[in-house]
Amino acid sequence: MAGISGHWAFAFGVLGNIVSFIVFLSPLPTFYKIYKKKSTEGYQSIPYVVALFSSMLWIYYAFLKTNTTLLITINSFGVFIETIYVGFYLFYAPKKAKVQTVKMLLLSVVGGFGAIVLVTQFLFKGAVRGQVVGWICLVFSLCVFIAPLGIVRKVIKTKSVEYMPLLLSVFLTLSAVMWFFYGLLLKDINIAAPNVLGFIFGILQIVLYVIYSKKEKAILKEQKLPEIQKPAVIVVGENMNKKKLPELTQEQIIDIVKLAGLLVCSDKVHVASCPHDTNCGVKVENIPKLQTVEA
Repeated sequence: MAGISGHWAFAFGVLGNIVSFIVFLSPLPTFYKIYKKKSTEGYQSIPYVVALFSSMLWIYYAFLKTNTTLLITINSFGVFIETIYVGFYLFYAPKKAKVQTVKMLLLSVVGGFGAIVLVTQFLFKGAVRGQVVGWICLVFSLCVFIAPLGIVRKVIKTKSVEYMPLLLSVFLTLSAVMWFFYGLLLKDINIAAPNVLGFIFGILQIVLYVIYSKKEKAILKEQKLPEIQKPAVIVVGENMNKKKLPELTQEQIIDIVKLAGLLVCSDKVHVASCPHDTNCGVKVENIPKLQTVEA
């Protein structure tokens, strides 16, 4: 049984590496925009600094444990790609954003990570050291997974999924599933537990995306009014050389229809009451004549 669970743990670890690899590459379109416009355009460096710190923390934890090679591989790539992101950001960011990013790097990567390593190395030994670092990783991961609640709140408030990319939410959910089973099969609660929360928030984001994207489509459909084209009357005669007559308004068309109906009705009355006399003593005045145009 131990051998079977080990094989399954390896399989979920490989799948977790693949999905996490895609998640780590997801900011590439953002940095391509920054490169094209030569400006960070208000983008924040916090997600990349946090991801860098998280990867470093998990690598340290993996070195303290056994059978966690797959945890080392993906987080090593995470450190590499997040360092590139942060460096790229610093290159194009304005002075104020650069100062803030450097402060965060010194506070989290140098100060925070350095303090954790020093404290655990000198105060704890053996398995206890791994447990302490594991609990630190667990708490930090829970904080990272809670972060998307800000996006969820924004979606509910604005009733728009503009700031919630569906593809990224799907991959984050898949990543949480893979790493949960990896930790579960290794019987490592520090790996499995945070990903339960990650899975729940991932499903929540996907459900919200489906709900509010349908509402957005319905609103856009209601706001789309039919275009009314004004009729243009074109009379082409032998001697008119395809001239276009002036367009008629709706009031003019209604008046013409009423006038035509009046003439038809008066003609019927005239025939019925005066079959032999063409005038019949009735004088019709002020009825404009319709001018016919030969086509």
